[in-house]
Amino acid sequence: MTVGLPSDEYAKLREAVFTTIWNELDPLEHQIEDSEKIPYEIVLPALKACGAFGLIIPREYGGSGLSIAQYLPILAEFAKIQGGIRALVHVHNSFAHALSEIGSEEQKQAILPGAAVGEKSLAFALTEPDNGTGMDLSTRARREGDEYVLNGRKWLITNSDIASHFLVLAKTADKQVSAIIVPRDAPGFTITPLPETMGCKGAEHGELVFTEVRVPASNLVGAEGEGIKHLERALEISRVFIAASSLGTASRALDLSLKYAKERVTFGKPIAERQAIQRYLAEMAADVYALRGMLADVAAKWDRDRRVPAESSLIKQFGLEAVGRVTDRALLVHGGIGYTRKYPIERLYRDARLNWLEEGTPTIQYMVAARELLDGYTFHDAFDCLPQ
Repeated sequence: MTVGLPSDEYAKLREAVFTTIWNELDPLEHQIEDSEKIPYEIVLPALKACGAFGLIIPREYGGSGLSIAQYLPILAEFAKIQGGIRALVHVHNSFAHALSEIGSEEQKQAILPGAAVGEKSLAFALTEPDNGTGMDLSTRARREGDEYVLNGRKWLITNSDIASHFLVLAKTADKQVSAIIVPRDAPGFTITPLPETMGCKGAEHGELVFTEVRVPASNLVGAEGEGIKHLERALEISRVFIAASSLGTASRALDLSLKYAKERVTFGKPIAERQAIQRYLAEMAADVYALRGMLADVAAKWDRDRRVPAESSLIKQFGLEAVGRVTDRALLVHGGIGYTRKYPIERLYRDARLNWLEEGTPTIQYMVAARELLDGYTFHDAFDCLPQ
């Protein structure tokens, strides 16, 4: 069971992070959108100072050890500002958290204390240019004595420009998928930027090439052939994090739309008095409200050590559909001016579309949820997770 920080400590940490988000990071929006580069000389020190890099790293490794219920509102707040910053924070925390659950003690000691203060960072290397995911991988890692030798390619790897280590999924003996940690400076390992993205500007999604890359055999996470198990564990909670990102983006789009509807006057009265606009706003609020409730349910289960394989895919899918509907309606409420950069609506609209693709496409979410249900998975009653 994950207890998290005491309420007073959590309140101070949350206030520090929120203050950094709105006072130091949000003002960078236009600079990042124009340059398509995150000014790391400003952003990284700000994130380090407020403790954003160690949020869900256990306290024994120097992190804050937040519960998932405590972390989700903070991640949602990041999703209200420029999307490249949100992606950076999400990936760093998501896979540092994964390592804390699946890594050996030696691996955790080597990476997590540095990750907690932003000196190290772990990225996830799964997607390949010529293959799908899971068992459909071409990257190979052969065992030679006390080393693994990797060959292959990965792409669309978020934080590839700043990560110090990569958790690489590769085929090992008997063509089983295994997870191996590869340091950035390993000989034969090259990283190349990919073209700029539609949204979440500044977040790097690079291509990795492994050419006879040698790493110690101790960099294997768990045992050979456990890569799919580790993949499922890491993506299960990370999909919940994507849903929290959807909530943050949708919440800000709703807030901006409510404000604009009250201020925009046509034919002598605010458009907020028009039934069509009221319906848009109510539909947006329904999606935000439903997604917030789903997140509270999943967080309560996870913090009580319950796996949520079906819930995580369903909430990720619902979240991306909800934020899609909300940003659609936000653009309709704002009208033509919303299509310009006068308001953040057009950026929120673009940033939200990354949620379709992170941690698996909609088809994957439907497949995972349906598979779990057909195998007999039963949802726990949400009220079972409440204190007695």
